[in-house]
Amino acid sequence: MTQHASDATADAAGTYLAGLAGRLTADGCAVTSPEWNGRPMVAAQRADRKARWFGTRSELFVLAAAVPRVDVATLEEFTVWAMSRAKGLRGGIPGARNVTLVLPALVSASVDPAAAHWAAEDARTIDTTVVSRPVTVQTGPDAVRTSMYRGRVVWGGMFTGHVLEKAALYFP
Repeated sequence: MTQHASDATADAAGTYLAGLAGRLTADGCAVTSPEWNGRPMVAAQRADRKARWFGTRSELFVLAAAVPRVDVATLEEFTVWAMSRAKGLRGGIPGARNVTLVLPALVSASVDPAAAHWAAEDARTIDTTVVSRPVTVQTGPDAVRTSMYRGRVVWGGMFTGHVLEKAALYFP
């Protein structure tokens, strides 16, 4: 790959992250720009409580980074890191009255099909109070392709509609 092509793919991922930050901000999320492994990142957080959740509070964390290539190992590493970070940042008392939902996303022009499959096959959990739905975002010249698990989960299942609605808003 030439330097020009490499710059263009990095620019596409950067442009996507900037758009993501805008969508998160417009939806009322608190957005920051930390780094992950020396790479720029978009991090966002919001909390919601709805009557239909019987007073339970949902905290949603979106952590997205641009990388040169998304493979299964990198996505898994990022997902575990994002879940641990969200678990450390969440507010309130963990347990029956709170759930932490995490959308860890890696953005690249090059997404290994196995990584997209890994993201789409299931949600991941830590101690039943942290549920993540890894996301791959492949940026391209003509389209953006997003992969994530869109099914129900046992733990945090009553929040499925909410997290999928937010994911569709943030990762169109």
